[in-house]
Amino acid sequence: MVRIHRINHQRPTYDHGLLTTRGNSVNLKVHRNRVYEDVFMALVGKPAETFLDRFTVTFYNEAGLMEMGIDGGGLCREMIVAVLSQGFDPSRGLFRYNDDHALYPNPDAEALMEDFEAHYIFLGAILAKAIYEGMLVDLQFAPFFLAKIISANRNLSVDFNHLRSLDAELYRQLCRLKSYQGDVSDLQLDFTIVQCLYGKNTVVDLKPNGSSIPVTNESRVEYVNLVANYKLNTQIQRQSMAFISGMTSVLDLKWLQLFDAEELQIVISGTNNEIDVDDWQEHTKYSGDITGEEKKNSLKLFWDFVRSLNDDQKRKLIRFVTASSRPPMFGFEASFLFLFLYLHPEFTIQITSETNHLPTSSTCSNLLKLPAYQTAEEMREKFLLAIESNAGFEFS
Repeated sequence: MVRIHRINHQRPTYDHGLLTTRGNSVNLKVHRNRVYEDVFMALVGKPAETFLDRFTVTFYNEAGLMEMGIDGGGLCREMIVAVLSQGFDPSRGLFRYNDDHALYPNPDAEALMEDFEAHYIFLGAILAKAIYEGMLVDLQFAPFFLAKIISANRNLSVDFNHLRSLDAELYRQLCRLKSYQGDVSDLQLDFTIVQCLYGKNTVVDLKPNGSSIPVTNESRVEYVNLVANYKLNTQIQRQSMAFISGMTSVLDLKWLQLFDAEELQIVISGTNNEIDVDDWQEHTKYSGDITGEEKKNSLKLFWDFVRSLNDDQKRKLIRFVTASSRPPMFGFEASFLFLFLYLHPEFTIQITSETNHLPTSSTCSNLLKLPAYQTAEEMREKFLLAIESNAGFEFS
């Protein structure tokens, strides 16, 4: 975390790592019930530079009707969050979860879809776009896969020690094999591995004629390394290469390699630290007149309400106003340095006189439009309805 902060303040030295926005605009028409599909079809095969352009999004509801609103950035952020959420969902078949609920490429993706590499390239580019735009997204990746992204090896290979973050049980079994005190030949292992696809087991040789080569005390280290290499590298080689080619078409690999795997995860999703409401309140800006007893009372009720929320509800409130559920990494103080470290524009509150309405927001400017509620009960009821259902959500 400290090193990321240092790189942030050294950013002028590393400006070559982020490509320069060209100033062009890409108009995307996106249906709510097929966000991933619409954006994929609109951008697949486009030059990498397209992802550096400004995306302007028009949403269509489930009835096919165009939604009102001018995209000043909020709709684009909402679209990117939805694309990433849907694209990395294991039900789509491109990624899987490990035991820690962290993502890695699905080894079976090639069998599930003919154009699987195009989807990995697209998702890599969209994730890089999110980083480029200063967004934090709610995606956790397996450490071994993050190590691949920043690998200096052309084949993106990682070694046995990374197997723990893919398959912890297999890692433990292989560690026991390495230290086994008996005769390994008694275990009747050979240089093969079983791969399961659609419930059917296929035996794969780990080396030429592996099925006829027994594993012995002398060869067990080779066997362990070959099993790890197959699991970590061979079976997801094309998926990983495609994803990383998409990512590095938008972000310079040398810039990504400034981070280690743990730091890169923080760059992608921020930290899971509890949200600091005192910092949030201290660095909130106010638009318009906030004088008068009623408005002062509304603000006091609002911050009391925020403090009463659990962490998940606080994140929903942040998403309601900013289109991202992840709080800025280094607090709510605005900064023109690395945007993912801070929030820009600042979180802003504007008090309105419409006390019978739900709160609304303009995510393009991180603006909360707060009705001048005068009771804690009304504040809580209206806000929980808004943040749980996105009721009152608007873009202007």
